Amino acid sequence: MSVPENIPPYDVRRGDLRFACGAPESRVVYVDNDPLVLTHARALLTSSPEGATDYIEADARDVDAILEGAAATLDFTQPVAITMLGILPFIGDDEEARGIVSRLLAAVPAGSYLAITHSTSEVSGERVIEAVRQWNQVAPTPYTLRNPEQITGFFAGLELVDPGMVPCPRWRPDPQDADSAKDMDEFCALGRK
Repeated sequence: MSVPENIPPYDVRRGDLRFACGAPESRVVYVDNDPLVLTHARALLTSSPEGATDYIEADARDVDAILEGAAATLDFTQPVAITMLGILPFIGDDEEARGIVSRLLAAVPAGSYLAITHSTSEVSGERVIEAVRQWNQVAPTPYTLRNPEQITGFFAGLELVDPGMVPCPRWRPDPQDADSAKDMDEFCALGRK
């Protein structure tokens, strides 16, 4: 379950994460509230005999709608991967953000995974803080930076998969790229329930 989806950067020939990951038998549900993403999803995301793909038009804050819609495609008695890639910075209230993650995790069984990417100011410091300040002056949805410890808090009760909470380029880089990976202000982690 991908909350939000954004325009899928996956295998555009098939338009589907199932094929991009080499698992056409998977069942995938994308969630977003952006009309452009919905148009793209309708054009590219299709089910096949091997598995299923669905798209739910919902705000990340509407956990009930997400879970109800996803239940039509996903079997919540089986492990589920929840990906929240770049959405939590748009949920400024820490308690609300933790509540969303907790409610999604409560709906999935042991063996499920949670993947999060989230912006910080750990690498660029004041430069990224100023960029976010300027964004927040004009954007309809404010953006919130969190430090790695705050982001790690979303994984409470989960086992973090190695290497834990790190800048995205340092999360399991290809061996030939490991020494050249540059730190960035986007951190990520994967946790197992």
